[in-house]
Amino acid sequence: MDFQGHRAIINGLKRQLESPPSYESLSYLLAELRYTMEDNPDITLDGRDFVMAYSGYIKKWATNRYSSTGDRQWDKLYWDTLRFEAPYIFDSFLVYMEKKRRAKKKFYIPRRKTLKIVVDDLQDLEDRKIDFLGISLPPRVGKSTLCIFFMAWVMGKRPAGHNAMSGHSGILADRFYRDAAKLIESEEYTFREIFPQVRIANRSAEKNEMYLDAVESFATLTCRGIDGTWTGAVDISDDGYLYVDDLIRDRQESLSPTRLENRYQDYLNILVDRKNDGSRELMVGTRWNVMDPLGRLEKEHKHDPRYRFRKIPALDENDESNFQYEYGGFSTKYYRDMREKLDPNEWWAKFMQKPFVREGLLFPENDLRYFYGLLPEGGFVRTVTACDVAWGGGDSLSMPIGAEYENGDVYVFDWVFNKGAKEVTLPIVQGKIVGNKIQQINFEANNGGEMYAKYISDDLARQGYRCSITSTKAPNKMAKMTKIIQYSGDIKRRFVFLAPNSLIDEAAKHDPPGVHRYRRSQEYDAAMDETTTFVQLGHNDHDDGADSLSQLERAIEGGFKAEVKVMPRLF
Repeated sequence: MDFQGHRAIINGLKRQLESPPSYESLSYLLAELRYTMEDNPDITLDGRDFVMAYSGYIKKWATNRYSSTGDRQWDKLYWDTLRFEAPYIFDSFLVYMEKKRRAKKKFYIPRRKTLKIVVDDLQDLEDRKIDFLGISLPPRVGKSTLCIFFMAWVMGKRPAGHNAMSGHSGILADRFYRDAAKLIESEEYTFREIFPQVRIANRSAEKNEMYLDAVESFATLTCRGIDGTWTGAVDISDDGYLYVDDLIRDRQESLSPTRLENRYQDYLNILVDRKNDGSRELMVGTRWNVMDPLGRLEKEHKHDPRYRFRKIPALDENDESNFQYEYGGFSTKYYRDMREKLDPNEWWAKFMQKPFVREGLLFPENDLRYFYGLLPEGGFVRTVTACDVAWGGGDSLSMPIGAEYENGDVYVFDWVFNKGAKEVTLPIVQGKIVGNKIQQINFEANNGGEMYAKYISDDLARQGYRCSITSTKAPNKMAKMTKIIQYSGDIKRRFVFLAPNSLIDEAAKHDPPGVHRYRRSQEYDAAMDETTTFVQLGHNDHDDGADSLSQLERAIEGGFKAEVKVMPRLF
């Protein structure tokens, strides 16, 4: 019978339920839900959610009636319903898998309050609502164990699929393999009740390969360190997963830009290369550095709704533990003591999911001033800007735009930060000048910047818009760094930047109608990312954000000087 036919029967049974419903009527309803799922293996997510809404109704009443009557048939109905849901709902799978375990040995139930949000993320990954999930939690709170449960669930659902798990070493891969095998085979868990037709058909402990389908050429699960053999030996099917856990070994490794880059390239060329079109990805790791693989992926896909990054810090906004589990958790005192003992960088990275960058950070994110999209009401002086022109090579045209006030503060409410050719950026820059009624702007004259300034000047003149446009030669690389460092203190003291949009949105929740708040554009975000990772010691791939801010500060102070040459009289 198709889904619509079963839906009509389910609705009919629901109408016949008395209040409170009887054990027999709920049992009939559960049987019909089973038939619905068996007859419709390719049911849509909406259809599945319709069915699971009714199974949730059964669980609610079974719990209620068992609590009030103590009749064990209601307890049995609850567990029967949970077993029915387990192949489809990850949360139900986790609970039912540990049905036979003693309370103090259970993994999920004591941690459910905190980890449920991550479980929901994993459900969305399996439901293809997202393609990538990144998870960052403190050490030893259960993130890897949760993900191994997830992989076991996926393998039970699709034993003919191909999945791979990897980490920084073969030792880590060995543990993944052993834990996954235990979940599937041990009588301590109920995997065989949930997936009665699924067994390990073949395995190789030496290769860390597990086959749940005897006819498949590639393993259902391969666990291998990133330094192991992947090419030709591992496949990740279009319905499978690449699960990567802790690619960066430790803080020491994270401090080397070269090693970080090499590890990221290994990740792309060794691991991602094994994925087929449609394969999904799960990455777990300590956020050691903004340039580690997880950090780079988050930066590249910040605005992609198909990518999700879940971070839960050790201590919440009230300085209380997020991981005070019923059993085996970590108290507020434990985390506060750790904070006192550890190097601040290590504490923020390992426990608070705030990665550090290389030594010599010039504009640390926490050292900058922010506003929530509303400009001060009084004391406005003028709109100011400066433009660092780009002509390729991966550089960006950078043009921060700020509102200067009588007290010297400059609120940077907009930022052009664009890698496009001049045909793309010229109309954008012109529009910003006119739209913000800018009366003066200086362009960096190097590498054609002087010509760029002339294009802008000529086009504005044709529009009848009056603006004083100058261009000055930029100093050499060494002198440029000196200038940026020289003005960095003034930038941090005077400039006020837009806060992240999530904080602006939070601040705007109670705004009356008609209130306008500035928000960051994608270009503004990119400019801030580059600026807050700019270092005075070591190599910077690009300096456009920091350089344009120093140009703007010099312009405000009147630090640009025109060159005057004595010319012979012409008459």
